[in-house]
Amino acid sequence: MSTNFANPAPLGLMGFGMTTILLNIHNAGFFPLNSMILAMGIFYGGLAQILVGMMCFKRGDTFGTTSFTSYGLFWLTLVGLIVMPYMGLPAAPAAFMAWYLLLWGVFTAFMLVGSLNYPRAKQFVFASLTVLFFLLAARDFTGSALIGTIAGFEGIICGASAIYFAMAQVLNHEFGRTILPIGERKVAAVEPLKAAA
Repeated sequence: MSTNFANPAPLGLMGFGMTTILLNIHNAGFFPLNSMILAMGIFYGGLAQILVGMMCFKRGDTFGTTSFTSYGLFWLTLVGLIVMPYMGLPAAPAAFMAWYLLLWGVFTAFMLVGSLNYPRAKQFVFASLTVLFFLLAARDFTGSALIGTIAGFEGIICGASAIYFAMAQVLNHEFGRTILPIGERKVAAVEPLKAAA
C-alpha cells in the first residue's frame, strides 16, 4: 500500500478561508446573514475541514488534526447556534456568545504558539484568527457595532491569508519551486557538543 499521501492542508485552509471571508463580509456590514453563508459553514468550512483533520490524523499530524477538526466543528456549532432558535430552542444571549468566542480565542492563541514552528504564512493565519476571535468576543461583551465592523474587516484579512497559504502550497508543489513565498523557517544547524579536554 502506498504511503505517499497528498497534503490535505490546502483543502482545509480553503474551506476555512473562503467561509471566513464570506461571514466577515457580513460582519463588516455589507450583506445580511443568509443561507449562502450558512451552507458554506456546514459544508466547506465545516465538513471539509473535519475530513481534512481526519486525513491529517492518518498522516500523524497532531497539529493539523487538532486545528482542522476543531475549526470544522466550530463552523458547525456556529451554524447550529444561528439555526436552532428557529427550531424552538432558546437563542444564546450576546454575553454568553461572547464567552463562546472568547474560549475559541484562547484555543487559537495556544494554536498560534504551536504554529511558531511553521512558516510565517501559517503564523499569520493563526495570529489574525486569534485577534478576530477576541474582537468578536469584545463586540458581544460590549454590544459595540464599531468593534463588530472592525472585526469584519480584520476577518476578511484573516480569511484571505488562509487562501494565500493554501494556494502557495498547491502552486509551489505543482511547480517544484517557490511561486508564492510562505516565509519558510530556516533551522540553524547545531554542532554537537565537544567533550571537554
